[in-house]
Amino acid sequence: MPTNDTLRRLSTQLVAALAAAPLAVFAAGCSGAAPGEATGTSDSALSSNEEAAYEYFVGKGLKTFQAAGIVGNLMQESDVDPSSVQYGGGPGRGIAQWSVGGRWDSDSADNVLAYASEHGESATSLDLQLDFVWYELETFSDYGLAELRASTNVTDATIVFQNDFEGCGTCDQSTRIAYAEQVLEANPGGSGSSSGSGSSSSGGATSPDACTQGDGFCTATLQCDDGHWIIRQDDPSACTTVQDVQEPCSQAGGYCTATLQCDGDNWVPRSDDSSACTSGPGG
Repeated sequence: MPTNDTLRRLSTQLVAALAAAPLAVFAAGCSGAAPGEATGTSDSALSSNEEAAYEYFVGKGLKTFQAAGIVGNLMQESDVDPSSVQYGGGPGRGIAQWSVGGRWDSDSADNVLAYASEHGESATSLDLQLDFVWYELETFSDYGLAELRASTNVTDATIVFQNDFEGCGTCDQSTRIAYAEQVLEANPGGSGSSSGSGSSSSGGATSPDACTQGDGFCTATLQCDDGHWIIRQDDPSACTTVQDVQEPCSQAGGYCTATLQCDGDNWVPRSDDSSACTSGPGG
């Protein structure tokens, strides 16, 4: 059994090694508000999980900088790793570090394990955990979806999600904002500036799901929002121009984002058939 002195020496050596190598150190579980917090990754390129999370929240109708604010927080929490366990053996679990004894497994109508069981999916699935984040945002007003949607820049979006959804103790806010800016910079048209609104209608000009018609242009099933095609929103005021046309996609059949699918050379709402998606951030 190692002594306390041995454990302290090992901990010091581990910190030094992590400082010299591009490895992730996971955050203290902020959904459980544990004191003290380490940092996530610092690589400039996004991981496939980070990109998938960004595409997911853009697909839900959030502005690019709002989606980036969420992902910046999740990068700090867990590197967007659905199997993450809080550094140091704390209660945090999953991409948002939901707490054991709380939102991970116990809170009534608000815990990951019950949600996973209800939907017949693994609790450590990235798709399931992204869906649960969105479920919490839509279901519980205290988690700040209205405030997130009202934010006008990446800094404010990041802070809203940090304060209302994560509820962390020592948040390392500047790192979360830096990660959110990194997410924007990694996506065509994204602005890394903390004052950038991300409201340009050409925000995704070179991405596969880019639209150039401008915000408010809708087809029967799709909507142009902040430079990206998303599933048409239920809000009728979101569509100022509606045309019964098909929008071509340049990707091979089976390419998917979080909500759209390239089918027959055109974008369509993503099918429930998981086998239909073979590539792309939603594949």
